[in-house]
Amino acid sequence: MQSPRRGAALPLALKEGFAYTEHYFQQTLDHFNVGNITLFPQRYLLHNASWSGGASGAPIFVYCGNEGDIVWFAENTGFMFDIAPLFGALLVFPEHRFYGKSQPFGGQNGPKELAFCSAEQALADFATLILDLKRNLSAQASPVVVFGGSYGGMLAAWFRLKYPHIAIGALASSAPILQFENIVPYTTFYDIVSNAFKREGEKCFEIIRNSWTAITEAAEQQNGLRNLSQDFHMCSDFKNADELINWLESAYSYLAMANYPYAANFTMPLPAHPVRKVCQAMVNSPVASSILQRIYAGVNVYYNFTGAAKCFDLDDDPHGLSGWNWQSCTEMVMPMSSNSNTSMYPPFEWDGEAWSRFCWENYGAIPRPSWVTTEFGGHDIKSVLRNFGSNIVFSNGLLDPWSGGRQAMNDSFRFVLESISSTILAFVTKEGAHHLDFRWSRKDDPQWLIEQRESEVREIKRWLSEYHQNVFVI
Repeated sequence: MQSPRRGAALPLALKEGFAYTEHYFQQTLDHFNVGNITLFPQRYLLHNASWSGGASGAPIFVYCGNEGDIVWFAENTGFMFDIAPLFGALLVFPEHRFYGKSQPFGGQNGPKELAFCSAEQALADFATLILDLKRNLSAQASPVVVFGGSYGGMLAAWFRLKYPHIAIGALASSAPILQFENIVPYTTFYDIVSNAFKREGEKCFEIIRNSWTAITEAAEQQNGLRNLSQDFHMCSDFKNADELINWLESAYSYLAMANYPYAANFTMPLPAHPVRKVCQAMVNSPVASSILQRIYAGVNVYYNFTGAAKCFDLDDDPHGLSGWNWQSCTEMVMPMSSNSNTSMYPPFEWDGEAWSRFCWENYGAIPRPSWVTTEFGGHDIKSVLRNFGSNIVFSNGLLDPWSGGRQAMNDSFRFVLESISSTILAFVTKEGAHHLDFRWSRKDDPQWLIEQRESEVREIKRWLSEYHQNVFVI
């Protein structure tokens, strides 16, 4: 029986013969205000080709949608589709409110509307949707396992802690749940990005490190910004040098995150080992090339690997990530800085006051840097999880800037890279990038990646076995 709160299904194609259907659920706008009965259409995707059905107690695997269009995440989370037949699992991909097509106010997103965009509301969305699906599919006895990568991985771990009566376990890949306050060194992210480039050669690292001064000096020349815009094939002129600097900084960060051992199309269509390819393009440019010509040759690998782009648009947002600025200005405050001794990025210090001014001027919001650790924990979380948590796997690859694993500030931070109990486990791979384990399996997968996924499947089997030994109905 279909719930009256769900919309009609729309079939959508998926690679390699898999398919999902698109649905809409009339979701509560404010779960924490009984006086607000407003609803909005939350999109979710279903893949039921492998499901053995609720009557058999077959599991439901739920991906916690993060900061973008849910189709993008579904199509880059092939691991769940790969293992669904093994478990006879139903796959559910709920979209995070205020991203993709799940727009409570139809895209009218001022401070008044965005006040409803938070991790707490999103987690409550997932809980409400899951319980509704279980009722309407006669699947009350079906155990739920939540998955998530990056911010979605944070949500998956928090969901297991907040709603243990709904999810029996969580697999959190590349989840930076301790990237708050002073739990990790502020330089960690940019240091790991820099190390990704340095490992491909000192010359590449130095070209990028020296480029920032070259950009600033070029911008100060007569018609400098116009010339830079032409040199980097922009669709419109830069307004200031910072626009180019930010554009390049973003490319390098995403390259480190998507530094996969094979060609992929996560953030952009990219070749195998994209950081290596970028460095090769920079270093192997003609001898007479200027430093900025070398930089363009490299960044063109990221922004235009297919060769289809005629010019580059600074405002392009193909994955619908705009809502993240609001979240960063309210609760997802992740302080970062760059150290001139260890980083290829321009040196800068975290300036909380400047960030507060930006957030107030642009969103009318005041950041709450301590809220995430207050709501979900962070400080001394190793002790907390050992005593109160269970059935969570944190997977990280040390090439991923979000792993933060190379500069542990304290014992609490290290837990994301070390197992702390028999049920709170850390699976760490030296060569892994941003939630690489969640991608589709391939014939050319390295052995360490195959073994990592086998370990994750083994844990899921254990959770399900324990559940069925002590089954109860929600």
